[in-house]
Amino acid sequence: MKELKMFIDGKFIENTSGKWIDVLNPSTEEVIARMPDGTLDDTKKAIDAADAAQDQWEKIPAVERAGYLLKIAAGIRKREKEITDIIVQEGGKTQGLANVETLFTADYLEYMAGWARRYEGEIIQSDRPNENIFLFKKAIGVTTGILPWNFPFFLIARKAAPALVTGNTIVVKPSQLTPINAYIFAQIVEEAGVPKGVFNLVNGRGSVIGSELAANPKVGMVSLTGSVSAGQQTMAAAAPNITKVSLELGGKAPAIVMDDADLDLAVKAIIASRVINTGQVCNCAERVYVHKNVKEAFMTKLVAGMKAVKVGDPNKIQDLDMGPLVEANALKSVQEKVDKAIKQGAKLICGGKRIGDKGYFFEPTVLDGVTNKMDIIQEETFGPVLPIVEFSDINDAIAWANDSEFGLTSSVYTQNLDTAFKLVRALKFGETYINRENFEAMQGFHAGCRKSGIGGADGKHGLEEYLRTHVVYLETKG
Repeated sequence: MKELKMFIDGKFIENTSGKWIDVLNPSTEEVIARMPDGTLDDTKKAIDAADAAQDQWEKIPAVERAGYLLKIAAGIRKREKEITDIIVQEGGKTQGLANVETLFTADYLEYMAGWARRYEGEIIQSDRPNENIFLFKKAIGVTTGILPWNFPFFLIARKAAPALVTGNTIVVKPSQLTPINAYIFAQIVEEAGVPKGVFNLVNGRGSVIGSELAANPKVGMVSLTGSVSAGQQTMAAAAPNITKVSLELGGKAPAIVMDDADLDLAVKAIIASRVINTGQVCNCAERVYVHKNVKEAFMTKLVAGMKAVKVGDPNKIQDLDMGPLVEANALKSVQEKVDKAIKQGAKLICGGKRIGDKGYFFEPTVLDGVTNKMDIIQEETFGPVLPIVEFSDINDAIAWANDSEFGLTSSVYTQNLDTAFKLVRALKFGETYINRENFEAMQGFHAGCRKSGIGGADGKHGLEEYLRTHVVYLETKG
């Protein structure tokens, strides 16, 4: 059995606690590895190493820092199949999606490396005749990243790439459900010759490791992708030191289907946006508002499409749309949410139960007759479940879509440009996809509002999350 190690100050560290956490394959429920149950001391050592390395790392020209990102990307491409297979084994992703994640991670590192010569400060006009005002953009210092299990490999790069290219150092903690891919990432970092202490990896439980990554006074910024409760705990831990916090949390993305929509396109995109990673993506389409004039035709196509979704063990079958949920608790949660919706008056159209008795598989599910006050509409459902709400007035669709504690993504299906922009102006979400699936671009800015988080990632604005300003007033004698 594979035994993982932590990566601290440029070295792989043996388990110091003597305690282990098993890593399961969600398709088979078999233990495939075990990771160290890291300690508070392990975490402090990693932060100390990052702190010791940061000043010298920032002094290296940005283009040279970017060179290390390019070496990491090249290392990922060399181990493409191995990484893809690990993502499938520990996370239950389909082989196609796991491969996309692997290569997209390499692409992302290369993209962020390209910012080395492009991020810049400003010269600001002064009110004084002999003064110049300069605004410098500088590294924050030590950053930390608390990672989720649903895109575990890509999220390392999403946090580390902008941090490193701008002169920060980083300590990351992978999810205890999916730590093997992070171990491989650390191996590639070592092979790339990244200076010691610049990138550190600590395994363990969020209650121990995650808390210290947010609370330690040497940390300048903590970035977390996870649940609302995890985000609240991170904010509370960071508060005493007024540490900068960047959070991507939950979502409850509405999809609005107007009566002039291309229904074939809408159905295809909504299904793709719901079953990707078995519905375990925070920007997934989570609830559908469909105009009454096309409701019947839409439902016929949607139900047929959901019934046609290919579900199976991605370790054995290559051509799949969906694998298992990530763990037993996830399976239990999705089943409870579907059962509760039916008790509250929703009508089960298809799916609604576990598949088989081995692995955490759940049927693609459609619920009709849903109202906006039902829990299935208001609470995030991390699984392949689509609740359908009928509307006749666009203003009702807008009000119901905005009636959520989340504000990450949304989507619109219409052939009318005026309608599309009416909805864009009214929807209170960080992203809106029009006539396409919910999947962001690396050059965009992935950010939400309300309980979906603070700050954001990707593109120019995501890079600037890892920079602080330093304004200098320089007055000369003239």
